[in-house]
Amino acid sequence: MIRSILVALDDTEGAQRARDLAIAFARHTGAALTMATFLDWPHARDAHEAVPPGAAAFKERRDAARSKRLEEEAEAAFAACAAAAGNTPFTRLRLVDAPEPALLAAGAAHDIVVIGRDSTLGLEDCPDGLAPVIEALLHDGARPLLVVPPGPAPVTGKVLVAYDGSIPAMRAVQLFALLGLGLDLQLRVISVAATRADATQMAEIAAGYLRNHDFDVEAVGVEGSHPVDALVAEAAAMPARLLVMGAYEHSGLRTLFTGSATRRLLLSAPCPVFVAH
Repeated sequence: MIRSILVALDDTEGAQRARDLAIAFARHTGAALTMATFLDWPHARDAHEAVPPGAAAFKERRDAARSKRLEEEAEAAFAACAAAAGNTPFTRLRLVDAPEPALLAAGAAHDIVVIGRDSTLGLEDCPDGLAPVIEALLHDGARPLLVVPPGPAPVTGKVLVAYDGSIPAMRAVQLFALLGLGLDLQLRVISVAATRADATQMAEIAAGYLRNHDFDVEAVGVEGSHPVDALVAEAAAMPARLLVMGAYEHSGLRTLFTGSATRRLLLSAPCPVFVAH
């Protein structure tokens, strides 16, 4: 069962939704909450930046202004978190490294990392709506992610589980089951293959595993070769309250879990996504 949750805080809408969802999970499961902000001193105080003659004073003032802004944003995020959490306790964590190494290190001490899809985490840019640190966390991190989109998330409905028989998909299903995040919810496993019979057979494998862990689950097979489109359509039609998926696989019809397809699904999913590599 889940024991600890790490949440990446900032002022983006997705991060605020992620914070609220993590608080709800903590209340439901009893897991300990850690709320992290990012000061990103390596970029705010870039000691290796080339400075033209006479510009040292300007750089010093600029770095001081950046640092002050990051400190103020961190305090505002903690204050908003305290207001949202009410009497639910949480631990404050002020991370001073760049977001990627900071989250990789801190995430290793927790069961799951919860992050807003559009999080900027200090000085990072997020031009396409997907936080740059997410790919690094999936590729190099030790823990699954819960990626939360901006906007209101469905509070009712089934959990949609994407399954293609790959190792990442197996790992995602196993971690979701062992963490016990959806034991009181209904699950729908969906697989996409060249024929409906093959897809249904594949979905039943994951469904059987989840039933062995006491989940209420149905298996659905979809004929086709565009799994991202099928999953997004299914998640929207249900509507799904959560999507469970693996990441990065490269064989046959398992195109869902290539890097580019993973990005497309994370960007298009209408609900939070539990994802593991």
